[in-house]
Amino acid sequence: MRTEAHRVEIHIDKQFRQVFLLLCALLGFLLFTGLGARPPLVGGPAPPFTLNDLEGRLVNLADYHGKPILLTFWATWCEPCKKEMPEIQAAYEQHMDQGFVVLAVNFGENPDPVRSFAHHGRLTFPILLDPSVKVASRYGVVSLPVSFFIDSNGLIRERVFGGTLTKKGISELLGRL
Repeated sequence: MRTEAHRVEIHIDKQFRQVFLLLCALLGFLLFTGLGARPPLVGGPAPPFTLNDLEGRLVNLADYHGKPILLTFWATWCEPCKKEMPEIQAAYEQHMDQGFVVLAVNFGENPDPVRSFAHHGRLTFPILLDPSVKVASRYGVVSLPVSFFIDSNGLIRERVFGGTLTKKGISELLGRL
């Protein structure tokens, strides 16, 4: 009888340990990816950041205060991002003379594929590197692409998910800033 009770106890211990380890792994994943982070609110201030661009220069969001900004988070492996980038480039070319700024924050990739993507796509706006995805986490990024329209006062006016940006849509949003 004692042997049977002992087996049940060992079985429960093993199940508890497995559930506990699974919960720890899930918690670690949530903390690492920022799923627990609260995204900035539309109408609230854009969280400040400083990142390196592809040439290694530091780029600070505050350097663009007073200008309308499209802040987009993307990756080279993201198909909707690939579709959206030519639209963003076209809107940038159309509106850059009015002070429009695009800051494209790459989500955790090494610089070489990012540089190649930017070169082949003829992207002329700043490409920033977020290797540890800390900035993406501060913005609550959990899927790509996601873009934030920031007005000249540094307030987030729109958040757009899922690769739906077009040149026309960007122009319309800029008209509302």
